[in-house]
Amino acid sequence: MAVEYITIGEIVNTHGVRGEVRLIPLTDFPERFKELEAVHILIDHRRFVHHIEKSRRHKQFIIIKFREVEDMNGAERLKGALVQITREQLKPLPEGSYYIFEIEGLDVFDINGEKLGRVKKVFSTGANDVYVVKPPAGKDILIPALKKVVKEINLAENRMVVELPEGLLDL
Repeated sequence: MAVEYITIGEIVNTHGVRGEVRLIPLTDFPERFKELEAVHILIDHRRFVHHIEKSRRHKQFIIIKFREVEDMNGAERLKGALVQITREQLKPLPEGSYYIFEIEGLDVFDINGEKLGRVKKVFSTGANDVYVVKPPAGKDILIPALKKVVKEINLAENRMVVELPEGLLDL
């Protein structure tokens, strides 16, 4: 079975002259960068292992020093790279919680078994997440990720069952 890689950050710039990089965390667990020993760097369709020497928060960024990067020139080459981990490195979530990459791509059905479409994106509103569902035809459906709406998520069968609030599809 192929190894599955999950993106947890994007390197957006260098930081200083000692080879540190500035990363935007794409994870709900930014503290993981202090715990990880090594990550995978994906750049130009190639993947490399880099070892984290140290990391710290700086404003909305994570500053990381990789053992393999000696100076600002080396850090410059990593701009635009994705920082990834394997599925085995994921933090376990509480029962009934899912990673966004697990939700995206699920087929969505209403409680009567009618297929509404497929989840193409998840975004956060602050109050709750919203699933953007692409139907076979027509406009995207925005489904609030609430227990009263999402009745079942079955990752093994790649499906989600929802009970849409009155009028949601009539917009």
